[in-house]
Amino acid sequence: MTSPGKITLWGVEVFIATAQERSISAAARRLGASPSAVSQQLTNLENALGVTLLVRSERPVRLTPAGEIFRRRAETIVNEAAQVRAELAGDDLSALTRFRLGVIEDFEADVTPQLLAHMAGRLRDCQFLLETGASHFLYDQLDARALDVIVAAEMGAAADWMEIHPILEDGFVVAAPKGVVDTGRDVLAQLKALPLVQYTSRHYMGRLISDHLARQNLTMAHRFELDSYHAILALVGKGAGWTILTPLALMRARRFADQLDVLDLPFAPLSRTISLIARKGVLQDMPGQVAAALKPILREAVVDPAIDAHPFLKDRLRLF
Repeated sequence: MTSPGKITLWGVEVFIATAQERSISAAARRLGASPSAVSQQLTNLENALGVTLLVRSERPVRLTPAGEIFRRRAETIVNEAAQVRAELAGDDLSALTRFRLGVIEDFEADVTPQLLAHMAGRLRDCQFLLETGASHFLYDQLDARALDVIVAAEMGAAADWMEIHPILEDGFVVAAPKGVVDTGRDVLAQLKALPLVQYTSRHYMGRLISDHLARQNLTMAHRFELDSYHAILALVGKGAGWTILTPLALMRARRFADQLDVLDLPFAPLSRTISLIARKGVLQDMPGQVAAALKPILREAVVDPAIDAHPFLKDRLRLF
């Protein structure tokens, strides 16, 4: 047992897990430890610091003011420790004990589990931590050294510290209610007569769409601005309007496929690039290897099924 009075990295990791989960039992499950071991580590840490960090008698567990202050420092400690592990692994990356991966929500169900299974087969003693979210959030986490590698949409010029491995070009398309748009007539005129169900401009993809429409001098009436592919396509399927999304979004919400017509944009094309991004030189050739492993998974799970369903996507959805 670790004696009280000493601050240990394990104790700090236990504190962060408890602060994030707001539960000792949930933190224990996440860390693969017993609740009593987690509780003891928290007690040791509080004794070493001379302050109470958590109000453990409440449900959910609550951070004290001292706990809130320490949490910021604790996250820096754990992030730096993870960075040191990666750097000390050197050429033998099979020695990695923790790998922190961030992936956009588009890959959550069909792609990410296969990628993690592949990596787990190579790094048998490694613990994997997955963060799923919007591209801008993942970039922030990578910048803060809270993640080792992210798979996200490129968002402009790369920083000097980044290495970037392009994976997929994802071209935007129109999704309209089934049978509403006659492709033999002026498609844009018909779309203008319908409301646009818009992807939120609070996210990068939504801003990309809005900026593109502005460049085409197009103003589209819209009543809905949402951040959920499923909600957007459900509304479109019910006839509430039309939308602009990517094939990845359509594949993630394919349950609505029989309610939709998918069409090419009736104006200048628009696409985004999905890439794997890491801190330059830290993980040796691992980022490139992970990007290479991701491509066949994407082809089988996303690209080929999307093109089979909508052949015109062959020119809109391609692997690098």
